[in-house]
Amino acid sequence: MSDGEIDRVLHAHRDWIAAERARQRPRLALDRRGVSELEARRAARELVSMLAEEEASALGVEFGRIQIRDQRTRWGSCSPSGTLSFNWRLVLAPFEVLDYVVVHEVCHLREANHSRRFWRLVESRRPEWRDQRDWLTEHGPELLAFRPAA
Repeated sequence: MSDGEIDRVLHAHRDWIAAERARQRPRLALDRRGVSELEARRAARELVSMLAEEEASALGVEFGRIQIRDQRTRWGSCSPSGTLSFNWRLVLAPFEVLDYVVVHEVCHLREANHSRRFWRLVESRRPEWRDQRDWLTEHGPELLAFRPAA
């Protein structure tokens, strides 16, 4: 096969490849990562801020501020005042999962609900969002239970 043929096959099957890669990721050995909560929070703030600014600009919306929190049941939220809050543990998830949660919350700045229109907007920004949501469903409890060493 030529490089061009390989590129065409990969491009034609990119969604399936991404879904399989996400599905086949091994369970995380979070207790062995050796990351402190402070380091994780700093990394989360930096990454989330960058992604939220890019996504808000692309959608033509503005947010108030970003909070990185120790949430027990949520990955993110969007307040009526435009404050975006995110669970610091998202930085321990695959990048695509963190990116999906940021996109999800920024989309709430345009559609403050979970209507069909909201989900169409999310899909227009990240067509593979279901794979990321499924990853959170499967691995989320492990992330939420993670407590870094003091």
